Amino acid sequence: MAGVRVTEVDWQWPRNGAAHHTQEYPCPELVVRRGQMFTFTLELNCPLDSKDTLVFTVETGPQASEALRTKAVFQTSTPEVRDAWTAVKEAQKENTVTISVVSPPDAVIGRYRLSTRLASRRKHSDRKLGEFVLLFNPWCPEDDVFLASEEERQEYVLNDSGIIFRGVEKRIRAQGWNFGQPLWGQFEEDILHICLSILDRSPSHQNDPATDVSCRHDPIYVTRVISAMVNSNNDRGVVQGQWQGKYGGGTSPLHWRGSVAILHKWFKSRFKPVKYGQCWVFAGVMCTVLRCLGIATRVVSNFNSAHDTDRNLSVDKYVDSFGRTLEDLTEDSMWNFHVWNESWFARQDLGPSYNGWQVLDATPQEESEGVFRCGPASVTAIREGDVHLAHDGPFVFAEVNADYITWLWTEDESRERVYSDTKKIGRCISTKAVGSDSRVDITGLYKYPEGSRKERQVYSKAVRKLFGVDASGRRTRVRRGSSRGLWRDDLLEPATKPSITGKFKVLEPPMLGHDLKLALCLTNLTSRAQRVRVNLSGATILYTRKPVAEILRESHSVRLGPEEEKNIPIVISYSQYKEDLTEDKKIMFAAMCLVTKGEKLLIEKDITLEDFITIKVLGPAVVGVAVLVEVMVVNPLLERVEDCMLMVEGSGLLQGQLSINVPSLEPQERALVQFNITPSKSGPRQLQVDFVSPNFSDIKGFVMIHVATAK
Repeated sequence: MAGVRVTEVDWQWPRNGAAHHTQEYPCPELVVRRGQMFTFTLELNCPLDSKDTLVFTVETGPQASEALRTKAVFQTSTPEVRDAWTAVKEAQKENTVTISVVSPPDAVIGRYRLSTRLASRRKHSDRKLGEFVLLFNPWCPEDDVFLASEEERQEYVLNDSGIIFRGVEKRIRAQGWNFGQPLWGQFEEDILHICLSILDRSPSHQNDPATDVSCRHDPIYVTRVISAMVNSNNDRGVVQGQWQGKYGGGTSPLHWRGSVAILHKWFKSRFKPVKYGQCWVFAGVMCTVLRCLGIATRVVSNFNSAHDTDRNLSVDKYVDSFGRTLEDLTEDSMWNFHVWNESWFARQDLGPSYNGWQVLDATPQEESEGVFRCGPASVTAIREGDVHLAHDGPFVFAEVNADYITWLWTEDESRERVYSDTKKIGRCISTKAVGSDSRVDITGLYKYPEGSRKERQVYSKAVRKLFGVDASGRRTRVRRGSSRGLWRDDLLEPATKPSITGKFKVLEPPMLGHDLKLALCLTNLTSRAQRVRVNLSGATILYTRKPVAEILRESHSVRLGPEEEKNIPIVISYSQYKEDLTEDKKIMFAAMCLVTKGEKLLIEKDITLEDFITIKVLGPAVVGVAVLVEVMVVNPLLERVEDCMLMVEGSGLLQGQLSINVPSLEPQERALVQFNITPSKSGPRQLQVDFVSPNFSDIKGFVMIHVATAK
């Protein structure tokens, strides 16, 4: 008589998908989360006898083994144990058996093979049941990635649209991130498979696949691998960085609208790095990957972000007598903004005080243990100055806390400290609000109020932990790459405060295509007259503040009467900057003010040129019903433009990308463009519209549309 055998498997996708919040994954295999029961039904060739046993085997990765916890063997009689795989026979009806399986809350994540052995009256039947994917589980209290708030889980794990903040501290702009699919794209075709492939393409997996897979239970390990693999510096990672403003042979970072197209391109090219990315692209892609794997992740923007190359907790900028950056001497930098990620998980390696948000940065700035990656660094550790803790605390601490030190480099190769705002680093640290498009300032999570006693105590603590004082009390000397040594004490001593103050004032909104009108406002703080030599300079810059082309250099001699205020007008015509303006649309002005008695004051101002686009939805949005959208655009230039287009995209709103020709526009002419969209999915949806022209950089806009279900 033949033994009992399995003839068919029902994975119960709707039931499991709803319970595990994975119903949006369009995968051929079941997707479930660890530490939580999932159910499937087995069809047998005949009913199970009470003495028959079902033994299951789950395996993941090559050379799976129980010793490495990449294989488990368990049977239905096993009672539920929290740290082991268990199976329970839920129901039996004639030839149908319903089985519930629970994985440990710290199981290895990834693609599993499930098989069963059915033992019956000394006979047994082996059957491969299929594959399923196991993810991290923010809904499971025993999982290290557990996040208690359901609102935050919806935002940071399941939300498929989002916002990245860019610009300058005084002019922060929101940018949608959407490439014809969901913004982060974690629920798009093949994306989960691609995200798992990123782990498999890592050098650690290529060198020792069995050990690498066994470490994938740990979010610290997984996020560190992803941080390295999203950039391509040490491996065939996903995105190749480019910060020189030249994007031949690839796509400008500003032209990407989301992660999905990048991930598809990398995968379809057989893992050839995609050209090109900058910080927000790396952060957007890493957010997609980590959310897809089940780790709550958000995108964070830091304005006036330090890049401290020599770990001395200061950004040392060398300038000439016009305040222009001397790039051959200046190794550190302060970017207008920098974008990274935060992921939420426990730090079993550091202790519970450091659980919660962890900084991760895939932008290849500095090596960490020989690889271009950054984090995870506990945000709490950064705020408390615990820079000695893993991983990459000093670099992240400097990004938000470094002192900004300016040195005047003279022709005889001597240097002199110049008075400037040393506390400008780490402003307006921003992320998208939960459940809305507004900006939330989270600077307080990273540091105490600037200039407060507690903030200075934390800074001193970080300096001590980094540099220390040995038994004889000697100070640590910080060596620069150019062999100039800087005493830490020298850096902490402020420059002499000059007897004048100054600031740049923008007299009219700085619009793309228009002349720029500013004034340098100087004030004498003393009761005596003073003469000031003012050297003005201006340059188009990248968002990293790297100068591209000089557009202004002039000198003025100004006499300031007692406590007098004077303005020096500055006008930059469009023709002066239009050829050298980068896609970042940024210009930096500097004034080196040389006061009698040797006092020196550096005043700086970065501006972003503004543009204009409005998007209106003319009616209620309902699934399956066409609704009219109206877009208003303006030719920003003082010249006629032709061959303009609107590029329109939106997950659940459009199938693919919509391209619409815009008629020729006279100087500063406005145009209204209307088109229909037919939503296919309900809920909040992001519609992104780019105004594209060969004559100027893309003008970007987006609108959130709340789509109702069909009646």
